[in-house]
Amino acid sequence: MHTKLLVPTDFTEVAHTAINHAVRIAETTKGEVILLNVVKSKEEVSHATEKMAEEEKIAKSFYSDCQVKSVVRIGNIFDDIGQAADEIGANLIIMGTHGASGWQKVVGSHALKVITNSSVPFIVVQKQIMRPSVYDNIVVPLDLHNETKQKLEIVSSMANYFKSKVHLISPYESDEFLLHKLKANIAWGKKYLSSKGVKSDAHIGAKGANFIDEILNLTSDVDADLISIMNLQKNSLMGMLGSAYEQSLITNELQTPVLCVNPLTTTVSSGSILVR
Repeated sequence: MHTKLLVPTDFTEVAHTAINHAVRIAETTKGEVILLNVVKSKEEVSHATEKMAEEEKIAKSFYSDCQVKSVVRIGNIFDDIGQAADEIGANLIIMGTHGASGWQKVVGSHALKVITNSSVPFIVVQKQIMRPSVYDNIVVPLDLHNETKQKLEIVSSMANYFKSKVHLISPYESDEFLLHKLKANIAWGKKYLSSKGVKSDAHIGAKGANFIDEILNLTSDVDADLISIMNLQKNSLMGMLGSAYEQSLITNELQTPVLCVNPLTTTVSSGSILVR
């Protein structure tokens, strides 16, 4: 069993960045990269197939021994990314976004379903190629929703592969009961990560501070390579804060990649999303 990484490509620079990230992950996990292009009609298939051959060469330029193949599908990109991921048994989808202006296309009423309706986690990247160290530091916002703990299963599996340190951060709670519960959640998170052999630290936001700003400040301070967020409501990636904050994190000025995870109906298990 090995990692399968699906990369939707539209042949743009940011899609090539996504390919770079996927190939580097595959290099570490001994995985396979599957490139996907979705066309609207059968007349476009031949031309797309030719271009996909060039995309495979680009992937090989990042790591010559990487297993790479490409798929051209006729359909709708909003539906077919998730369907393709399910069909091939993908563990992760690596997708590029063209900054704030390009993200507007992704957060449309239909396009956001690409992420929120997928059972497969997404890593959304911008134009920054992956660093040689891959994921040294991962920032994980953690709140009082029980579902957010599920992020730690995925994060811990990634941290073990890449020898990462995890930085938990939670928003300040002025209510004494909620603050106590928050601290208990953090303690649970650190204990869980420790049981998986992952180093971590924890931070609680300042009273009255903007939590998104604090997440990004911590990301900058620890020079993080990845931020992990959890979708807690339909058509939203930041249920704990509201949809207005999605763009701030996904298209952050640091260009830090963001891991988007949808909650499962089950509790945290011992499995790994990097190996099915």
